[in-house]
Amino acid sequence: MTSSRTKARAAILLILRVALGGVFLYAGWLKLRAPWALFAMTIDSYQILPTWAVELTARGLPWGELALGALLIAGLWRRVSTTCASLLLVVFLGLMVRALLKGMQIDCGCFGPGEKISWLTLLRDSSLLAASVLLTVFAFRRRDRFPSAATR
Repeated sequence: MTSSRTKARAAILLILRVALGGVFLYAGWLKLRAPWALFAMTIDSYQILPTWAVELTARGLPWGELALGALLIAGLWRRVSTTCASLLLVVFLGLMVRALLKGMQIDCGCFGPGEKISWLTLLRDSSLLAASVLLTVFAFRRRDRFPSAATR
């Protein structure tokens, strides 16, 4: 029998995983609703990618976010999906910190156009990163008791 502590931890991890997956689904969906060129302008405002990469990112990232969100919610490939989410959030957060420190007054691009980078967006994305890293750590923990194919 599993303890109530183990059940509580499993419930919390499930809630975090579904919430994080929902955030990625929502972000991808909002970006796909707007013209891709609008998102490309937001990406270009960070001034880090060449033009060809801006277009590729603007067209592909929303679909990747949708796929990642679906994997997280479904609990499939947990090690891969949580690691990808953590890495993606590290990149997003790093780019926003860079832009804020450089004094750039640009949209973050997180949920489509219209949201300026602020300390609040950094706090939100830092919280998402913390949840994602926690999920990643637990996805890689070895389960001596009750192994499950879904966690591999």
